Amino acid sequence: MPNDFYEVLGVSRNATDDEIRKAYRALARQYHPDANDGDPSAEARFKEISVAYDTLRDPEKRRRYDMYGPEGVGAGAGGPGMGGFDFGVSDLFDAFFGGGFGGARGPAGPARGPDAEVHLVLDLEEAVFGASKPVELRMPVECERCSGTGCEPGTHPSTCRTCSGAGEVRTVRRTILGQMMTATPCSACRGTGREILSPCRDCRGDGRLTLPATVEVQVPAGIDDGQRLRLAGRGPAAPRGGEPGDLYVSIAVRPHPRFERDGDDLLHVLRLPMTQAALGAHLRIETLDGEEDLLIPAGTQTGKTFRLRGRGVPALRGRGRGDLIVTVEIVVPEKLSAEEAQLIRQLAELRGEAVAPREEGFFSRIKSAFQ
Repeated sequence: MPNDFYEVLGVSRNATDDEIRKAYRALARQYHPDANDGDPSAEARFKEISVAYDTLRDPEKRRRYDMYGPEGVGAGAGGPGMGGFDFGVSDLFDAFFGGGFGGARGPAGPARGPDAEVHLVLDLEEAVFGASKPVELRMPVECERCSGTGCEPGTHPSTCRTCSGAGEVRTVRRTILGQMMTATPCSACRGTGREILSPCRDCRGDGRLTLPATVEVQVPAGIDDGQRLRLAGRGPAAPRGGEPGDLYVSIAVRPHPRFERDGDDLLHVLRLPMTQAALGAHLRIETLDGEEDLLIPAGTQTGKTFRLRGRGVPALRGRGRGDLIVTVEIVVPEKLSAEEAQLIRQLAELRGEAVAPREEGFFSRIKSAFQ
């Protein structure tokens, strides 16, 4: 084993604790026996890395090592075996899982409340212009009697007698890698480090009650069907005074009788009589903002579109509004009076267009001829 522990970890002698820790994590991942199918050379390298890190991570051991070398910390060239040193098991967890069991830690504190989701149905006008809508639901809310602490008024939580306030219970066991430590949340105090000796009589120590609640939802202008709003901290209360969860509001928009949404634009089909399409017209049409003028030029055909700018949906995360797009659909009358039919027949004669003769039963005779 090389005598220079800094060389083993690949760091300079002036490396910070964070640099040493990062180097160890990277090397531990690379040379851990489980990641190398029991390769003896990888196992030997892992032992070197662990001995070096066990020395350099401890400020006092590092100081003695820097002054006297390996002999100053009792780590000679032979070095201890895997079972003969007590490197931080928490750092090994960090190396593989990036997390921390290790180091001194205090109680985890009250757990955060769960999240909840509700559905809110809007009219198109409410989705376009925004609205304030109340949502009624049942969810855990803070107990008024104990203000969410879970303690009977006049009393206070005590240090947990099971975990001594640590919020977790640790157990140590021997493995082929040496001593391994595991930590689990204390079941007596739910990981808070505090236990309640005099529970609130209303909530029985939980700090919350499940009751009907009304939440006022501010719907932003421009929200669309299927989108969700997140109301941070407006969800179910947490046990024993923890932070409440979030409330998610799923939006559904009712179909509108006249308008259809397409992104930030609104679409409208204008059923136009053939006389107005042929001769042109000045119309007043309904928009979500009120009536607007629309000029129909003579000779307008089915499928012609007109764009009313700024009469669509506000951009939810930007500026401006979309447009109202009006598409023309020419309506041909299905039934005509005798006078109306005569006038249209005269128009057809003027334009040289052949039409069916005026005799009754003409179409019936044509139909029967093909049967």
